[in-house]
Amino acid sequence: MGKVYLTGAGPGDMELLTLKALRVVKEADVIIYDRLANPEILKEAKDGCEFVYVGKEDGKHTIPQEELNEVIYQNALKHDVVVRLKGGDPFVFGRGGEEGIYLSQRGIEFEIIPGITSAVSAPAYAGIPVTHRGVSASFKVVTGHEAPNKKGSQVDWKMLKGDETIVFLMGYHNLSKICKNLINIGKPEDYPVAVISKGTMEDQKVVVSTLNDIVSKAKGLPTPVMIIVGKVVNLREELKWFK
Repeated sequence: MGKVYLTGAGPGDMELLTLKALRVVKEADVIIYDRLANPEILKEAKDGCEFVYVGKEDGKHTIPQEELNEVIYQNALKHDVVVRLKGGDPFVFGRGGEEGIYLSQRGIEFEIIPGITSAVSAPAYAGIPVTHRGVSASFKVVTGHEAPNKKGSQVDWKMLKGDETIVFLMGYHNLSKICKNLINIGKPEDYPVAVISKGTMEDQKVVVSTLNDIVSKAKGLPTPVMIIVGKVVNLREELKWFK
């Protein structure tokens, strides 16, 4: 049996890949990668390394998660070094926990290699600090896309009433619903919002507006997209640096 490295590929910029992640990519016998992992990373693999694409898009999953878990397991039975390369960080909405549990129950050795999460890096590349003294003392990272087969919502919207920064990942197609829910719990319609498309990449785009107007202004952006809600968005004019 081989060893599986559940590896965070970071937010997109190749230079934000960790040294440890780069090392296991170079050692890998097979790399099982998703849509959000920068494909340039695969060029670092050794000759003869196999590549298995298991990317997902809204409504266009190439492989269900349950089958993906089995793909990782089967490759661990055939190869010494298996890298499961995941965009961002494996444990921040990356389903790395599910994959790790599946392997653990089958006696497969695995290791978690954290990645730089887009939850903080994409806002940083947009000139938006998720915390700032006197503006926001904390931030929440919230899924913007819950499993469709779940009854109700796991998001406690009432807990989002304060002025802390809220980062929504994978929420672009639910942007209208997110804005309405935030207004319904009492946030002003002119509350600042930023939408970041392809954060940390050369073709990154940032749209800044309010809860009332962001849906129309951010229409048509290419994914992946994240949403930042909070007064820290107003700091972008002085802090934007990445072009």
